[in-house]
Amino acid sequence: MRRKDLIGRHGEELAVRHLQANGFVVLARNWTCDRGEIDIVARDGDVLVVCEVKTRTGLGYGSPLEALTREKVTRLRHLAACWLAEHQVRPRAVRIDVVGILRRGAAPAVIEHVRGVE
Repeated sequence: MRRKDLIGRHGEELAVRHLQANGFVVLARNWTCDRGEIDIVARDGDVLVVCEVKTRTGLGYGSPLEALTREKVTRLRHLAACWLAEHQVRPRAVRIDVVGILRRGAAPAVIEHVRGVE
Protein backbone atom coordinates (compact mmCIF):
# COMPACT_ATOMS: atom_id res chain seq x y z
CA MET A 1 0.00 0.00 0.00
CA ARG A 2 1.25 3.48 -0.83
CA ARG A 3 2.34 5.83 1.97
CA LYS A 4 -0.36 8.32 0.94
CA ASP A 5 -3.04 5.63 1.31
CA LEU A 6 -1.74 4.64 4.75
CA ILE A 7 -1.81 8.26 5.89
CA GLY A 8 -5.36 8.65 4.58
CA ARG A 9 -6.52 5.45 6.26
CA HIS A 10 -5.00 6.54 9.57
CA GLY A 11 -6.68 9.94 9.23
CA GLU A 12 -10.05 8.28 8.70
CA GLU A 13 -9.52 6.16 11.82
CA LEU A 14 -8.79 9.31 13.84
CA ALA A 15 -11.85 11.02 12.34
CA VAL A 16 -14.11 8.09 13.27
CA ARG A 17 -12.83 8.14 16.84
CA HIS A 18 -13.34 11.90 17.01
CA LEU A 19 -16.90 11.66 15.70
CA GLN A 20 -17.82 8.82 18.05
CA ALA A 21 -16.31 10.69 21.02
CA ASN A 22 -18.63 13.56 20.11
CA GLY A 23 -21.75 11.40 20.08
CA PHE A 24 -21.98 10.57 16.37
CA VAL A 25 -23.07 7.10 15.29
CA VAL A 26 -21.03 5.89 12.32
CA LEU A 27 -23.28 4.17 9.77
CA ALA A 28 -20.83 3.55 6.93
CA ARG A 29 -17.19 4.01 5.99
CA ASN A 30 -15.77 4.29 2.50
CA TRP A 31 -19.18 3.84 0.87
CA THR A 32 -18.89 3.83 -2.92
CA CYS A 33 -21.12 3.96 -5.94
CA ASP A 34 -20.52 4.73 -9.60
CA ARG A 35 -20.40 8.48 -8.79
CA GLY A 36 -17.66 8.31 -6.16
CA GLU A 37 -16.98 7.66 -2.49
CA ILE A 38 -18.15 8.98 0.85
CA ASP A 39 -15.49 8.67 3.55
CA ILE A 40 -17.91 8.49 6.51
CA VAL A 41 -21.69 8.47 6.82
CA ALA A 42 -22.85 9.13 10.36
CA ARG A 43 -25.85 10.16 12.41
CA ASP A 44 -25.68 13.22 14.66
CA GLY A 45 -28.96 13.01 16.54
CA ASP A 46 -31.59 12.93 13.80
CA VAL A 47 -29.31 14.52 11.18
CA LEU A 48 -27.52 12.40 8.59
CA VAL A 49 -23.93 13.57 8.19
CA VAL A 50 -21.80 12.95 5.12
CA CYS A 51 -18.25 13.50 6.29
CA GLU A 52 -15.21 14.12 4.14
CA VAL A 53 -11.85 13.46 5.78
CA LYS A 54 -8.72 15.29 4.62
CA THR A 55 -5.37 14.28 6.10
CA ARG A 56 -2.07 16.10 5.63
CA THR A 57 1.43 15.65 7.04
CA GLY A 58 2.39 19.28 6.50
CA LEU A 59 1.08 22.60 5.28
CA GLY A 60 3.01 22.71 1.98
CA TYR A 61 -0.24 22.25 0.04
CA GLY A 62 -2.36 24.27 2.48
CA SER A 63 -4.36 23.13 5.47
CA PRO A 64 -6.38 19.93 5.23
CA LEU A 65 -9.61 21.94 5.27
CA GLU A 66 -8.52 23.96 2.23
CA ALA A 67 -8.58 20.76 0.17
CA LEU A 68 -12.39 20.69 0.17
CA THR A 69 -13.48 22.57 -2.96
CA ARG A 70 -16.97 23.69 -4.03
CA GLU A 71 -16.92 20.98 -6.68
CA LYS A 72 -16.22 18.33 -4.03
CA VAL A 73 -19.06 19.64 -1.84
CA THR A 74 -21.43 19.49 -4.82
CA ARG A 75 -20.31 15.92 -5.53
CA LEU A 76 -20.82 14.99 -1.86
CA ARG A 77 -24.40 16.31 -2.05
CA HIS A 78 -25.06 14.04 -5.04
CA LEU A 79 -23.41 11.11 -3.27
CA ALA A 80 -25.55 11.76 -0.18
CA ALA A 81 -28.68 11.53 -2.35
CA CYS A 82 -27.42 8.22 -3.76
CA TRP A 83 -26.71 6.86 -0.27
CA LEU A 84 -30.18 7.88 0.95
CA ALA A 85 -31.86 6.28 -2.06
CA GLU A 86 -29.90 3.03 -1.68
CA HIS A 87 -30.61 2.79 2.06
CA GLN A 88 -34.19 4.14 1.87
CA VAL A 89 -33.52 6.55 4.71
CA ARG A 90 -35.37 9.85 5.21
CA PRO A 91 -33.57 11.85 7.90
CA ARG A 92 -34.83 15.18 9.22
CA ALA A 93 -31.83 16.86 7.59
CA VAL A 94 -28.60 16.08 5.77
CA ARG A 95 -25.38 17.90 6.55
CA ILE A 96 -21.92 17.88 4.98
CA ASP A 97 -19.03 18.00 7.46
CA VAL A 98 -15.29 17.95 6.93
CA VAL A 99 -12.70 16.64 9.37
CA GLY A 100 -9.19 17.90 8.75
CA ILE A 101 -6.31 15.94 10.25
CA LEU A 102 -2.80 17.40 10.43
CA ARG A 103 -0.09 14.87 11.36
CA ARG A 104 3.38 16.26 11.84
CA GLY A 105 5.99 13.72 12.87
CA ALA A 106 5.59 12.23 16.33
CA ALA A 107 3.42 15.10 17.60
CA PRO A 108 -0.23 14.34 18.34
CA ALA A 109 -2.52 14.87 15.35
CA VAL A 110 -4.44 18.14 15.17
CA ILE A 111 -8.11 17.49 14.39
CA GLU A 112 -10.42 20.21 13.05
CA HIS A 113 -14.09 19.44 12.53
CA VAL A 114 -16.22 21.85 10.51
CA ARG A 115 -19.94 21.18 10.57
CA GLY A 116 -22.27 22.24 7.80
CA VAL A 117 -19.92 23.01 4.92
CA GLU A 118 -21.61 24.97 2.15
